[in-house]
Amino acid sequence: MKVLICDATEQSAVDQIEAAGIEVDNRPDVTPEQLMQILRDYDGMVVRSRTKVRAALIDAAPGLKVIVRGGVGLDNIDVQYARSKAITVLNTPAASSDSVAELTIGYLFALARSIPQMTASMKAGKWEKKAFTGSEIAGKVLGIVGLGRIGLATARRARALGMDVIYYRRQRQPEIEAELGIEYAALDELFSRSDYISLHVPATAETRNLLNSAAIEKMKPGVFVINCGRGGTVDEDALYDGIVAGKVAGAALDVFADEPSTGHKLFELKQVLGSPHVGAATREAQERVGGEVADLLIQFSRR
Repeated sequence: MKVLICDATEQSAVDQIEAAGIEVDNRPDVTPEQLMQILRDYDGMVVRSRTKVRAALIDAAPGLKVIVRGGVGLDNIDVQYARSKAITVLNTPAASSDSVAELTIGYLFALARSIPQMTASMKAGKWEKKAFTGSEIAGKVLGIVGLGRIGLATARRARALGMDVIYYRRQRQPEIEAELGIEYAALDELFSRSDYISLHVPATAETRNLLNSAAIEKMKPGVFVINCGRGGTVDEDALYDGIVAGKVAGAALDVFADEPSTGHKLFELKQVLGSPHVGAATREAQERVGGEVADLLIQFSRR
């Protein structure tokens, strides 16, 4: 079996794959144009979020048998088309849950206390003590949209911090509600009750611009929005308008509709915090992702 690694992967994982007798070509900087020319020579490929595996690329690789996505979402892969060509598509949904949840909680604190803005003020030589009155997050309502692995990990941490947690997902989770003391809410109710809203849903046609101008109209004045889930689930122009109008107090975004996102007008606003899709970018998560990628490939090769 010959595998092309298309995006940065832990060397320990590469070593593990090779030790299992799989031939590995580690090319983390391979371009889309190069992929179109060379992928026909491989039985499998490993991708993260950078590499897009669309129908045209799949058609260019008639010998491809498996695609392994190191990470949670599969929106950068045309999964159904790949499966229609008898290609197995695998991912590592659990490996980075804690890291993304911790970034979400970090953003909760940063928004509540204006930590980045205070730092910028201090670095500019200012002492604006009266300009930065924050708020406690204990006792506030966190609305979690999507209670999968990451949403659940976020809920556990928020409850430990004394927040009231409500959630929305297509299927209720009564056992988890009882275990954590959280509450199910319909989506419109979640929008209207939450002090903080955190999105943890996949990017699908159904979730496209889920948080839009109509949703913002239903929210509390002074609400904060966090998206460490998937780009495209927030209407970024509507979010900008909501902040400028004063309805939304601030936002923290790790993911964007178009990535890399370097020039959106949202970044003109001091109330907006951002990061370049780094939710899973911790040493621990990368090691877990790499280990799971290696295990999946090895298991597949032994079928």
